Amino acid sequence: MEHQNEPMGEYPSTTPRLDPQITGNVGLYYCCYRLSLMGWNVMPTARNARGVDVIAYDQVASRMISIQVKALSARAAVPLGTSLDKVMGQYWVILNRVATAPTAFILEPAEVKALAKCNVKDGKSTYWLDPPKYERDEFREAWRRIGKASPATGL
Repeated sequence: MEHQNEPMGEYPSTTPRLDPQITGNVGLYYCCYRLSLMGWNVMPTARNARGVDVIAYDQVASRMISIQVKALSARAAVPLGTSLDKVMGQYWVILNRVATAPTAFILEPAEVKALAKCNVKDGKSTYWLDPPKYERDEFREAWRRIGKASPATGL
């Protein structure tokens, strides 16, 4: 049901923010959806397990990719934790505004590490990625960085 004065496909401004677990699920499955449209066979990994969130392979199983997905309900910094050791995989897909207008930013782990900010307080480091660092045109909706999957042949 559309609400008056609300853009089509957007939730009304009175919609509460999503639970963090739901936000993560929306981002994960949105990423899987987009990769599937590009011809990848996509498999989400076990939720809350350390490591990558998505494994995908092409139609002839000649190429496999691993992706970490970070989903945000709004335009916000991406928390990276107390160490950059958990920045892994071949690609990072950062999705903001997942409940209203998902926008994807595709980065490589080395780029995430290079652009991360660090704060040290009481001897404890905290890392994050600010929106101006990841919201660059080179990363915005840059699914081409991952590329389409190789099509199956001989079928």
